[in-house]
Amino acid sequence: MFAKRFLHKKALHHSQQNLEHGNLTIEDLDPRVVVHYGIPSTASILAFDYIQCLLAVGTLDGRIKVFGSEGIEGLLISPKQLPFKNIEFLQNQGYLVSILNDNDIQVWNLENRCLVSCLQWETNITAFAALRGSNFMYLGDEYGLMSVIKCDVEDGKILELPYRISGDKISEAAECPFPSDQPVVGILPQPYSSGNRVLIAYQNGLIVIWDVSEARVVFCGGGKDLQLKDGIVEASSEVNGNSSKDTSNHLEEKEISALCWASSSGSILAVGYVDGDILFWNTSPVAPNKSQQALSTNVVKLRLSSAERRLPVIVLQWSPTYKSNNDCNGQLFIYGGDEIGSEEVLTVLTLEWSSGMETLKCVGRADLTLAGSFADMVLFPGAGATGISKKTDVFVLTNPGQLHFYEDASLSALISQKEEKTSITAVEFPAMIPLTDPTITVAKLISLPSEENKLKTWMEITSVIKICSPSTPAGNAKWPLTGGVPSQLSTSKDKRTQRMYLVGYSDGSVRIWDATYPVFSFVCHLESEVQAIKVAGSSAPISALDFCFLTLNLALGNECGLVRIYNLKGSSDGTNFHFVTETENEVRSLSQDKRPRCSAVFSLIKSPVLTLHFMHSGAKLAVGFKCGRVTVIDISSLSVVFSVNDISSSTSPVISISSKELSNTHIPVKSPKHSDANNQLNSAKEAVFILTKDAKITVIDGFSGNMISPRPWNLKKESVAISMYVIEGNIASSKVQSERQPEESIKESPTEKEPVSDSSLVGVSYENEHESPSETAYTEGNLNSFILLCCEDSVRLYSTKSVIQGNNKPLCKVKHAKPCIWSTTFKKDEKAQGFVLLFQTGAIEIRSIPDLELVKESSLISILRWNFKANMDKTMSSTDNGQITLANGCEVAIISLLAGENDLRIPESLPCLHDQVLSAAADAAFSFSQNQKKKQGPIPGILGGLVKGLKGGKADHTMDWTKSPKSTFDHLQAIFLKSSHSDSAASVDHQEHVELNIDDIEIDEAPPVASTSSNDLRPIKKGKGSERERLLEGGSGADDVEPRVRTPQEIMAAYGKAKGASAVASQARNKLVERGEKLERINRRTEQLQSGAEDFASMANELVKTLENRKWWQI
Repeated sequence: MFAKRFLHKKALHHSQQNLEHGNLTIEDLDPRVVVHYGIPSTASILAFDYIQCLLAVGTLDGRIKVFGSEGIEGLLISPKQLPFKNIEFLQNQGYLVSILNDNDIQVWNLENRCLVSCLQWETNITAFAALRGSNFMYLGDEYGLMSVIKCDVEDGKILELPYRISGDKISEAAECPFPSDQPVVGILPQPYSSGNRVLIAYQNGLIVIWDVSEARVVFCGGGKDLQLKDGIVEASSEVNGNSSKDTSNHLEEKEISALCWASSSGSILAVGYVDGDILFWNTSPVAPNKSQQALSTNVVKLRLSSAERRLPVIVLQWSPTYKSNNDCNGQLFIYGGDEIGSEEVLTVLTLEWSSGMETLKCVGRADLTLAGSFADMVLFPGAGATGISKKTDVFVLTNPGQLHFYEDASLSALISQKEEKTSITAVEFPAMIPLTDPTITVAKLISLPSEENKLKTWMEITSVIKICSPSTPAGNAKWPLTGGVPSQLSTSKDKRTQRMYLVGYSDGSVRIWDATYPVFSFVCHLESEVQAIKVAGSSAPISALDFCFLTLNLALGNECGLVRIYNLKGSSDGTNFHFVTETENEVRSLSQDKRPRCSAVFSLIKSPVLTLHFMHSGAKLAVGFKCGRVTVIDISSLSVVFSVNDISSSTSPVISISSKELSNTHIPVKSPKHSDANNQLNSAKEAVFILTKDAKITVIDGFSGNMISPRPWNLKKESVAISMYVIEGNIASSKVQSERQPEESIKESPTEKEPVSDSSLVGVSYENEHESPSETAYTEGNLNSFILLCCEDSVRLYSTKSVIQGNNKPLCKVKHAKPCIWSTTFKKDEKAQGFVLLFQTGAIEIRSIPDLELVKESSLISILRWNFKANMDKTMSSTDNGQITLANGCEVAIISLLAGENDLRIPESLPCLHDQVLSAAADAAFSFSQNQKKKQGPIPGILGGLVKGLKGGKADHTMDWTKSPKSTFDHLQAIFLKSSHSDSAASVDHQEHVELNIDDIEIDEAPPVASTSSNDLRPIKKGKGSERERLLEGGSGADDVEPRVRTPQEIMAAYGKAKGASAVASQARNKLVERGEKLERINRRTEQLQSGAEDFASMANELVKTLENRKWWQI
């Protein structure tokens, strides 16, 4: 026993010394997602950029998917795998802000698709709102504190500002004590307030509007002592205009669950509660002498159901009715509030107001039946011909990962119908690569060779195919998103095709994409039927496919055993179609067609096709069936060359076929019983290796079908095979490096009693047979290669010669700690090769070849946030340079393994998620609009028209969203940089306003610059009752007032440093001169600003004229 173990250990050491070490290092690897299509199944929250026309979808696993126009998609992956509480665009600024469940605030740069800043908030964030048009954001926490943060647009950094508003401060200012530990559940900046006013809602039902600039409470509502006297509006399916009931209700302390503004001006607030009630509040300021009960006349209750137990109101969103002059008329979108146990719907109410709160009427109701459980919704404002918002569409997100779009016209038609049960069809998200209906069954990513002539031919063919095929596989679905800019390379006329993505579906059809760049280009759609020729089983799911670039032939196999062969060249004249069975070869004539034509259909056996392999430079096609049979087809004659029926005695399915051309091969004869096999090998020109699921390998002659190996090669122990690879290389040509110690290179398989310390490497062993000198000397021909066999429990490396001879002793073996379900090989260069293993747990191992050393470990969770699902391996494929495609649910992704691989990573190949041209045009239009308001009031639609002229986008439906450039909020910067606790005590409402005097204006001497803001010049007010002004200006007539003698104290208070009468007169004279100079400079600045506004108007008009005839991708 001791001698046997000694000899075994010596053989291991000898084999390791002769086995070439892999050159793949961990520095060569950088697994990351380079292409991602589809909506994640864990999608949970939406956000919308109204100017850039981008939609963001946040998930429960730390991913954000950004969608623009067709094919423009971007995936942002957070370092933390946590759900998002909130996501919000910084409108038109190229940044997206997100908040995770652990209160980590993140800022994403959309142009660079990267995370640029993080801020870990110390308390639990319960409310979040971005001040639209600025870089400021409000945060509310569980302790009732409202804070302010700012995003620096220069570098994307988050700044925490000292401004704080606590519950105690609100209670003191409002003179209405309430518990200070109430969480903030909602924050809404008030429209048309230039950011000065913000609504704060607390969990106990208290609602406060806080004026930031004046540090006071302008509205306070809610509380358990409020009497609701205006009645209840029933929003039933049978709408009645006189449905208001004159009842008196005691409004107890109610927990707020949702809220939104219900008027364009911010005068009406809609609040949803956990008991299903909806209250409308008139938020107009109320004098402090009004009683709390008097506030009740400004509240109206609305109920969706009269049931006692109702669902909480989860979502409230409002859009105006543009045909009405009343800014309170509109549509209210509600999720929740209905009877518990009722069907899950999204309710749309049409509300009308006439003169007061008591006149609220629900004149229309529609219930949208959802395709899945509701996740979130966002309103999408539409634009009319003049650019003015005329309608409001809606995006609805449901689980799992379904996005629906409802047009305003369809909603209006649904509301106008009188039937109780009505429905409308939503526009489904147009997936670039459809994965459902029909479902994907098999996929393959193919790298095309770089031969100039072949690529030129292929480009000519694809150009013809695209003309004859529809533009998109999804049909003509109208999808409103227009954001983003396509990559320069993908739109180039002289681009070269480097990759193809082929997908087979459950209905027997196949779709092909040009996958050279991250934005895939659709090539063609191959139907299951062959030009009106009905073939039984042609619509069965596709189970295998292969493509030969040399002949441009595509082979498809399905679950009914049919094999279809297409020639993508097409034909302009009549062609023949072959229908081949086991007994006959029927030839039919097809009509002229430039599209890819089906040249033959083989119906040989009623068994699913599991593998297809073009061999002998595409001249032959090997077909492996589930029943264990292999058939070789001649492509030129479209006939069967031979079939092998006895691949495996157990009729195990054929799962892999590989071929290797041979020349000048000679293997010495070991014994007479092997002479026939050696003669077969010596005369063979191509060896075909066939792997069955029971891990048996059979080697046959690719021309005759004769068996080369004396018997099917099999393992000593039963195992389930996954894949097989024939890898070129010299396996015994190099020695180990001299600096490595012998004991480091010796690795033994652990015994059954020994514990395994590393789950990724249960056991690695190296074995070698004892060969005679003549056998060791054999290497004539092309057998300097080895076979890599991957099974569920292990991966083994064999020399090709040993497999042909039936020797089942591996050169190297690695045992798995968990079941393996998929594998592939890749090359970094001619020297560095790798092997990828995917396990049932979702873990990934990358090993070097040929020594199978573990180089890197990863997982689907860490790279894609996916869990492995059944049959995922059937839709996985890879290329030689380490690009792996995967499909899961509604998602398709490509992972790039190599750090130096730049085919899909170069910036020019990625579409841009932020349109800088549109952003600059929008800012110019903002500035022009602001300057025009100074002269002649607002000009409606100036921004919307410009944006629409640029790229057909949609302007926002609320004027406050489009009229507030960033500079409008400059006055808030100084306020937010100061701590709110340092301010003087705030009063509730009517404070004495401080009038601004001409002498209080500070004008610097810097060179004048044309401003884009209306706040660069503050209003100048003249106080006519000021004694000082009358003294300096003088007067006559009725305005003359007899001067009085001032006391020394008054003089000292007015002039500070004055010591005598002459000094006072001199100082007054100087002040008068300075005042005149200031007025002159103000006049000069006003003229410069007016000139700047005219320049902006001219620039905007010229920009519209220049771009109105150009496509948006040419900007």
